[in-house]
Order: sequence, then structure tokens, then C-alpha cells
Amino acid sequence: MKEHFADVILPLPIYGPFTYQISDVLISELEVGKRVIVQFGSKKFYSVIVSDIHNKKPKDFEVKQIVSVLDEAPVIYPENIKFWNWISEYYCCTNGDVMKAALPAGLKMESSTKIMVAADFNKDELNQEEKNVFEILGNEAKTLREIENKSSLPLSFSFIQSMLEKKYLQIEEKIYSKYKAKTEAFVSLNKAIKNENNLNRKFDELKKAKKQNELLIHFCSKVEVFSQNVKKDISRKKLLHGTGYSLAVLKGLVEKGILDVKHKEVSRLDEISAEQGELNLLNPFQENALKEIKELFNTKNTILLHGVTSSGKTEIYTHLIEEVIGKGQQMLYLVPEIALTTQLIQRLKRIFGKKVGVYHSRLNDSERVEIWNQVGSFGSSEGNSHQIILGARSSVFLPFKNLGLIVVDEEHENSYKQFDPSPRYNARDLAVLLGIQYKAKVLLGTATPSFETYYNVQTGKFGLVELFQRFGEMELPEIIVSDLQSAYKRKLMKSFLAPELYEKIDKSLERNEQVILFQNRRGYAPFVECMECGWIPKCQRCDVSLTYHKFKKQLTCHYCGYYIFMPGNCHECGSQDIKTRGIGTEKIEDELKGLFPSARIARMDFDSTRTKNALEKLIRNLETGNTDILVGTQMVTKGLDFEHVNVVGILNADNLLNFPDFRAHERSFQLISQVSGRAGRKHRKGSVIIQTSQPDHPIINDIKNYSFKETYNRQLSERKLFKYPPFYRLIKIVVKHKNTGKVDKVSQELADLLHQNKQFRILGPEFPLVSRVSLWYKKEIWIKLNRDNQLSEYKKVIVKSIEKIKHLPDNGGTAFNIDVDPM
Repeated sequence: MKEHFADVILPLPIYGPFTYQISDVLISELEVGKRVIVQFGSKKFYSVIVSDIHNKKPKDFEVKQIVSVLDEAPVIYPENIKFWNWISEYYCCTNGDVMKAALPAGLKMESSTKIMVAADFNKDELNQEEKNVFEILGNEAKTLREIENKSSLPLSFSFIQSMLEKKYLQIEEKIYSKYKAKTEAFVSLNKAIKNENNLNRKFDELKKAKKQNELLIHFCSKVEVFSQNVKKDISRKKLLHGTGYSLAVLKGLVEKGILDVKHKEVSRLDEISAEQGELNLLNPFQENALKEIKELFNTKNTILLHGVTSSGKTEIYTHLIEEVIGKGQQMLYLVPEIALTTQLIQRLKRIFGKKVGVYHSRLNDSERVEIWNQVGSFGSSEGNSHQIILGARSSVFLPFKNLGLIVVDEEHENSYKQFDPSPRYNARDLAVLLGIQYKAKVLLGTATPSFETYYNVQTGKFGLVELFQRFGEMELPEIIVSDLQSAYKRKLMKSFLAPELYEKIDKSLERNEQVILFQNRRGYAPFVECMECGWIPKCQRCDVSLTYHKFKKQLTCHYCGYYIFMPGNCHECGSQDIKTRGIGTEKIEDELKGLFPSARIARMDFDSTRTKNALEKLIRNLETGNTDILVGTQMVTKGLDFEHVNVVGILNADNLLNFPDFRAHERSFQLISQVSGRAGRKHRKGSVIIQTSQPDHPIINDIKNYSFKETYNRQLSERKLFKYPPFYRLIKIVVKHKNTGKVDKVSQELADLLHQNKQFRILGPEFPLVSRVSLWYKKEIWIKLNRDNQLSEYKKVIVKSIEKIKHLPDNGGTAFNIDVDPM
């Protein structure tokens, strides 16, 4: 009889494959994509993915058996395995790294995963074995291993899994931000009332309590309390709406044991109507663009839609989506940041109703697993699957079954790039690969294409459709360049505002129009300084100065979170003459209140939008005209549409233009053009004022003249000359150690080894701008590679070189990061 073996993916940064034997008992249960439990060394691993089943017995080691199978159906499919393999090879990481990035936490539990009792369920439903687990847990969260060790009976992992699925247990989630889930009170019949006779007796008891009696009748008219398979509760808000009954009446019914009130987490998106609406009509320019896209899709798999801001690209997307879902296919709509897509989600929900699902990191584990399973089971059951997935970069990993279209909105955004941990992928590039794998069409949309994407258009790899007319009667805004040096010399500045911008703001406020001011520095001031000795407070863990946040009276590190309270005197000389230096969004907000005392001013940055409620409230106030001036970081550039914004001010373009990076001019053009596009959207021609000390800079002139192609052509000439992308590939290796001498030694050893390959053009090792983060010193080695068919071989050489240096004597404690196509 043939022996059967399985290759599995372990959630470890170790290169595989790892092979295990399949027992005769398990062979009928096993499929590629199912999760299994295996022993690896002294540790038992749960939720390991089967990547292949075969009959080839390994010769070099004794094969262990798979302990058990967890799933009745695969959680991923062979196409996903193929996708993961490509990612691990291209981005120089392990399949375990890809698995950890791809799977939601609820599908990749380990023995160290902590489990706790769920908050809301009926304990009467538990069997004896489930009750034993509850006694072990008590009020604490325990690891799977701890539960197993404390049980007097053998507990299988699949049994714990079944309790999680029944929502008797839940995974303990670590919260890293101040975001609080939205909850709502729901009213249900007390579980002690088991039938209509019990209920009638309660009505009899309420004969003298007229309002309570009437409210209970109203509740029973809204909820079918004794019917099977129907929802048996109603939100308190909906129950009381329009009835005239107070909370006190409801409280009386609760105190009498007739009704129960429990708080449940609810999605903010559920508030949007789930009914499907109508598509908006396209104007002739949009119609023509849509026609061109459809024709080009006959010959090109990927198309760039290059359309100016407010040209109506989203409406074109919706018409394409309608066709795809009409064919019974799935659609992926990628956005750079899910937090800023409230308007887009509402628009898609209004058109496509319940067909729209949203997938991102702010969902809890259960919600992410639920959407994962719905996507993976698409087509197998009626009415329970989202056909359209709107998501951030991680949604490229969802297990699609019949993908027909991928839209990558704002394809130029660097938010699509994963920086840490590995794999350091670019979701835009993975979307193009997904399109090839699923034979799906890919549409990249933006007003400011990335130079790599536009190069792919120029070389014929991608198709191109252009849309340079704004929707309706909207005109492109007037762009005014304000010379900061001249204004300072002539003493015309009002705080941080040049006269041109001050005047535009003043007139805009008189007309009850709105203003957006862009400054890409959060906090009150980038640093503080002693005026006697020049002392500047620095982070104890990172090589950066601390940023002053006036609201908290703190100096904070924006890299590791370390903070101190604002010192009263200098730590070096004792002087009390400490002043802020530079301008952040907090200071701008503060000073605007003095310059325009009657204006309603809001701030949009990381600090002011930590909670989802805060961001939604901010956007709602802008939409309803309750905010006059919005100050923000680059968050204000990301696709927000406010019809009353007439003036946009870029407070200091020099910070962008002078950043030491070969992409600085590309990013400056993109960022300033995007924020400029917020102006003059509906009622009148808008104005954009760019404040700079370099008014004649070529990039400023290109922005002023809406000349993307001039910027692109000039920058590409420079990149070709100096061997940068898109003409050459870049790989960045970061060497990290907690000892500065060690990081010097190890990085130089690696660079010397890499220099032996004559195909590598090597820069470094050098310290980056911030050379220490969270106590780790860093040095970077940059490798330039020819764009040829040897790329995968070059990467293997790089990986082997790192492995060799890593295992040299005295090199312990060193970490290595590989970043392919760094941003």
C-alpha cells in the first residue's frame, strides 16, 4: 500500500517545505488548503496549512505524522498556494511569512493563542464537555496549551474550534489603538418566558401598568418571539422610535423580568440602506472612457485610467462593476486607506446594497473570518456572499473563487506598500498578478500615475485611457505660487500665511465657503530647543528629536511612542528659555483661531482621528458645512469630496521638494496635485495657493500648468542616467543590531560578500536618516539590478549571502530585512 505525505506551511520565517506523513485514518479527510496540527521539534503547531499531497518519502530525515485535521473544507485553494509561492519567491521571504500576512488571526491560532469566555450566550445550551472548558477558563484568558494541560479529559483542538464557531469562546484580542467598537442596545424577550402561555401571564400582570403593557404589545408586533430561524431582538433605538415611550417604561419591563437589554457590537456600515439602487448616468466624456476601457480589455489585461480629480472615475468603476456582477463574478475594489473611504462605501452600498463587503484590519477576528469564508464559498450557496469586496491592501489575499475585475483606486499611493513585517509587498503589483492568475481584468485609476505604472503604459505592457475633463461644469482650480522668501523679506507674512493665501481664506469665509490647509507635519512643533545652550530633547530609544504636542503637554517620539512631559527648564544648563521650533498641524490650528476668530476650525491628522467616531464626525461636519477651515496632513489628499471647498493652501512645498530621496519630485507632484484637486468642485472655480521658497522650481511650474508628462519625462531621463527604477530593479537590505559596532561589522561583511557578484551595483552600507529605532541600530545596503530574466537567480544569491553571514560566529542577535522594490 502506498504511503502518503503532505507538504505543509508553518507560520515560521524558515524556508521549507516541511513534509509529514499522512496516516491511513486521515488520508480521506485531507485536502490541499486544509489546516492541520503537527509537531515541529518540541512544539505543537496548530492551524498549519497543507500545500501539497504526494507519495515522495523524504530520504534525509525521519518523517513525523500529522496529528489531526481541523477543517471540513479548505480555508484556501490551490490558486492561493500558487499565489503565496510567487510572493515568497519575489519578495525574498518564506511561505510562513506570507501565511501570517494573509490569514486572519481567527484562522491561524497557535498553542500560545489566548482563549476566553465569550460575553453573550445561553449557558443552558452547553454540554458537559463544554462546561468543563468553562470551569478551566473561569474569568481569565488562557492559552490552548494551558487548557489542554488542566483538563482531566483529552481535548482536541477541533473541539475548541467548534466552541469558537458557536461563539461560546472568543480569542483574546490585543488593542493597539484607542479605537472603540460601536455598540448598540438590543431588546429581547427574557429567556425565562418560553412560550405564549408564559407571555400571556405577563400581560395579565401588566394590566395596571398601561404604558408598559402597550410597549410590550409594540415589541411583540416588531419581533416574532416564538418563531424559528428569525431574529428575536430589536435595537432599542428602533423599538422606541416614534412611540413616545421613555427609557423608564422599558426599564420597568426589564426589572420585572419580561424583557432583556444587551449591548451588541454593530457595524457603522449597516446603517446604510442595503437596498440596491440605480447607477448614475455618465456624461459623454465618461461614456467614451468606458467604451475605450471595454475595447482595450480585449487586448490588455491591465489598463491605467488617467483622469484628473473630479473627472468621475468612480462612476466609471461602478458601471464596470455592474457588468461583472451581472456575469456572476466577484470584484475586488482596492483602496489605499479604509478609514478615509466612508463616502465611497456609502456610494457603493447605495448602488449595490448587500453585495458590498468591506475587509480591513479594523474588523475583529470573527468578522474577518466570516468575510474570508464568504469569499471562499462564493457560488456554493445562495444569498450569503459578498460579491464586491472593498478593502485595503490585505484583501488581495482573500480566497476568491471567480474573480472578474480588480479596481486599484489611487494606484500611486504608497499606502499599498507593506513596510513591516515581511512580506514587504505592494498590493497594486499583486493585484496585477491576481488578474493574470484569475484571468480577471485590472483597472488602475489615478489623477497622478506612479512613474512605474506610466512606464508600463509607455512600453505597451498596460493600456491607457485618459479622462481630462472634470464632471459637470467644474473647472480646474487656479494655481497661485506664493514666494515665501519675498513675503518674509517684505514683512508681509501673517503668522505662517503669505498675503495671497490670507486674502483667499478671508474672502472664502465671507462667502461661507470652506478651506483646506495642507501641512505634512503633525504635532504642535517638530522639536523644542533651549535658547541658551541649544539643547534639543531626543528620544532615548530612537535617533530622533521629540515632537511637541501642546494638547497633551508632551514631547513624543513618532517612531516608538516614547514620551516625556514638556520640561520646565533645560536638562543641560537649567535655563527656562525653551522655545518651539517649526510648525505642525496643532500649531496651525491654534494660530488660525487668532487670525480668523469666527471660523470653525478642524484638524485631520493621526492624532485627531485615532477613533473611528472622530473621523466620521469630522467628515460629517465638513459635508454639512459645520467646519470652515480644515487643517491636515496628507490624509486630506486621499479622495475626499466636499462640494463647498473653494480654497486649498499648501503651507510649505519645500519640505516635500527637498526630501533626500530619488522619488521626492514624483511624490511632490502627486501630493500637491492631489490636495489641489479638493478645490472648486461644484459651485465656482477654486484656488490653490502653493507657498514655497522656490517659486521657479520645475516641479512647481509643472503643477501650475497641470503638466504630468513634463515631470515624468524629465525625471525618467535622470533615473535612466543614474540607474534607478523603472530602468533598474532595487533591493534594500536592512541590517539591525542593538550594538552599533556589531551593525557596522555585520553590514560590512554582507556588503563585501555581495560585491563578489559582478552583476550587483551596491550602495552602502550606510546609516539611514533615522539610524536607531526602538533601540535597534540600522544600516542599509541598496542593490541595483538589471531588469532581465536572471532576477530570481540574483535574489537567491542575496538570500544565501544573508544566511551565510547570519550564521557566522559572533553574528548572533543580528536581524536582516529584505525589501524588494522599496518605496
